[in-house]
Amino acid sequence: MSAENTFDMAAVVSIIAQRKAMPGAMLPILHEIQNAIGYIPPSVVPDIADALNVSRAEVHGVITYYHFFRQHPAGKHVVQICRAEACQARGCESLVDHAKELLGCDFHEITDDGTFSLEVVYCLGQCASGPAIQIDDDLHARVSREKFNRLIQAKRGVQ
Repeated sequence: MSAENTFDMAAVVSIIAQRKAMPGAMLPILHEIQNAIGYIPPSVVPDIADALNVSRAEVHGVITYYHFFRQHPAGKHVVQICRAEACQARGCESLVDHAKELLGCDFHEITDDGTFSLEVVYCLGQCASGPAIQIDDDLHARVSREKFNRLIQAKRGVQ
């Protein structure tokens, strides 16, 4: 069974029903679905569109526009690396290559053990102190390869 089929559809239906009448309901619905099941399955886009009387393309556009929405299950820890211009000027591409090698996965993938997801973002608000990353809710600036290694080891429980 694929991960797409293992989510709690009853929770999604309940969230949509509770929020669909509120003004500007799309973002609260999307946030609440992701909070409840960890991502927004593509198969629920038609349900959201129907409930809000908007096109599927509009729902999909909102999901793909905002970097914090995921359309696939995530690992236990989500690692986001900023690739905006300021972080690029401070060497994020080298960090990206290192992260992919260390974790053994590419962007929008999960490590084989399910511990980490690697995601790209385009600004974490640390432009003067890049490269910047976020692991779960923890923001880190001036991240070198060595600092990245230490942060990943800490999440793995290795000191």
